Amino acid sequence: METKGGFYITQIKQLQDRIFEKMLQEHNIRLSGGQGRILFILWKTDHLTISEISQKTSLAKNTVSIVVDGMVKKNILSRDINPENRRQTIISLTDYAKSLQKEYEAVSQQMNKLFYEGFTTEEREKFESFLKRILDTLIRTENENK
Repeated sequence: METKGGFYITQIKQLQDRIFEKMLQEHNIRLSGGQGRILFILWKTDHLTISEISQKTSLAKNTVSIVVDGMVKKNILSRDINPENRRQTIISLTDYAKSLQKEYEAVSQQMNKLFYEGFTTEEREKFESFLKRILDTLIRTENENK
């Protein structure tokens, strides 16, 4: 039997990214999907290392580093040496990034509503539990192969 779960997930992700970026632009927020994921993590816990951001977003470290570099140039994030460990760089939100949070979260809620349109609460919970199982399996596999 042919399965299409991975194919559907990829298509959903691509469409969701395009629609979400368009919604953000309509609210004058000019961020890419990767930038948004990094901000989302830092809004929850500010002052993280590239490795911590990479782990929390599931983006590769080199990808996080490249995206963060662009965000530092645009004054969205700042990069500082950790005073407790001089070899470590800490990534932090700027005041500008903090000012985007409320509007970004409102757009995110709008996207979430669209994402689950037509689902009952039970269906949404079941769907998310299946996705979590897939994610846990993939994380475990990646960690075993390091």
